Formats: sequence, C-alpha cells, structure tokens
Amino acid sequence: MSLSEYFENTKGIGVLATADSSGNVDVAVYTKPYFEDDQTVSFIMADRLSYGNLQSNPKAAYLFKEEGKEFTGKRLFLTKIKENDNADFVNQLMKEHYPSWYEKYKDIKKYQVFFKITKQLPLVID
Repeated sequence: MSLSEYFENTKGIGVLATADSSGNVDVAVYTKPYFEDDQTVSFIMADRLSYGNLQSNPKAAYLFKEEGKEFTGKRLFLTKIKENDNADFVNQLMKEHYPSWYEKYKDIKKYQVFFKITKQLPLVID
C-alpha cells in the first residue's frame, strides 16, 4: 500500500511539529496531508505559529496515530519546498475537504504549504 493510500484509508489524528531558527518548538494538531505525489505533501496552514516557524526553518515533522490502535501510525520528516497563497484556491480546497472547518476559518489568511518527505518511519520502531 502506498503512503497516499494509507492516509486515504486510515482514520487517526495527526500532529505537526515545527521550530523557528532559534530552536523554539511548536506542536499543533493537523489534518492528514494532501498528497501531490509519492514524495510531496501539503497542508493548509493559517498564518500562525507553525506557519511562522517555517519562514525561518523549513524542517518539520508530522506524526500520525491510527484510531483505535495504541502504538500504530507513521512519522514523516518534512522539508518545506514552496507555498501557495492563492486565497480562492486554498479556500476551495478547504471547503471541499473540511467544510465545517472552512466555515470557522474562511476569513483567516491561509496558505497551502508543500513539503518534500525526506524520511518516513513507523510510529514506534520495534
């Protein structure tokens, strides 16, 4: 099963970790990533702390824990490669995939931030 199929078919919760250029860390709950291809994912991000950290440090990590399974999931190590600030496109993407969140966040500046997957590990290594 490809990584994109895994995320498409698996329920769970995700957490994105970022740090600024001084090493100050932030951790935030995030949706599953959007897959552009096998090595590129994106997230919709509001102009808040996680997004701000990525302006000075392109490295991030995403942890996904499967629903109903104690120690099963994925860890993705990421490097930011680009972003899309087209408000109409980002809002449409959010409206299609997360309509309830769209209503809550439709008036907040958002970006589609793209990452290269540099490494992938299971949630817990045996």
